[in-house]
Amino acid sequence: MACDIAGSAGRGEQRLQEIRRVLRSALFDALRVADLDARDFAFADTGDGCRLVAPAALPKAGLLFPLLPELCSRIREHNRHAGADTQLRVRAAVHAGEIRLDPDGTVSGSPFEALARLLDSAPLRHATLAGTGGTPLAAILSHHFYEETVGHGHEGLEADAFTAADVRVKEYAARAWLWYPGSPVGPQVGTGRDSGPGEQPAPPEPRTVEQVVRATGNGTVFAVHRGDQHIRHNDRD
Repeated sequence: MACDIAGSAGRGEQRLQEIRRVLRSALFDALRVADLDARDFAFADTGDGCRLVAPAALPKAGLLFPLLPELCSRIREHNRHAGADTQLRVRAAVHAGEIRLDPDGTVSGSPFEALARLLDSAPLRHATLAGTGGTPLAAILSHHFYEETVGHGHEGLEADAFTAADVRVKEYAARAWLWYPGSPVGPQVGTGRDSGPGEQPAPPEPRTVEQVVRATGNGTVFAVHRGDQHIRHNDRD
C-alpha cells in the first residue's frame, strides 16, 4: 500500500514538509484506530508520499476497511482548517504479491512495479477530482486484491461501492477497481495530469462498466488514498 499527495509540486519547501507531516500523522492515526500496529509494517518515505509493506499474516481486507475510511476522515478534517496551499488530496494504490525482504530492511519485487503503475494511472488521478474541490482520498485496487477482498462478506467491502477501470500505463495494462467519496461515479477520462489545489475539477461522468484510459506514465510513485466513509452503498459521503 502506498500514498502520494496530488499536486504537491510548486508549494515551496516549508509547505511541502508540512503536508508530508500531515499525511504521515493521519496514516499512523488511522492504523491505530484500525487496530493495526505500525511497527509491523515496513515504512518508506517516497518524498511526497509513503509506502507500507504489510506482514504476510495480515488479512488483505485489513488494508481497506476501516483503514482507508479512517485515513480519509483525518485528511478531510485537516482540510477543513487548512489554507489552500496546505490542503491535501491523496492518491492510494493497493496491491499484493510475493516480495523480497533483505536483511537491511529493504524490499523489492515485481508487485511494486504494478503498484507504481496503478498509482500513476489516469483513472486514479481523475478520481481525486471527484466532488466539489476534489476528494481527500481516492484509492485504486489491483484486480487480484479486489477479488480476494471485495464481495466476500467483509464489513464495508460491498462490490457496488467500487468502479471498474482499465489501467494502461507504459507496458502495464490491467483491470483495476476505484473507490472514493461519492462513488459510484466513474472518473472523467483525460490526460491523467494532476491539478493544483485551487483548480476546479470537472464533473464526473456516469458510472460505466468499463473505462479505457491512457496515462502519461510520467514518474513512478507509490501511493495510497482512500475515502472518508464506510465503503458501503447508500452510506457514502
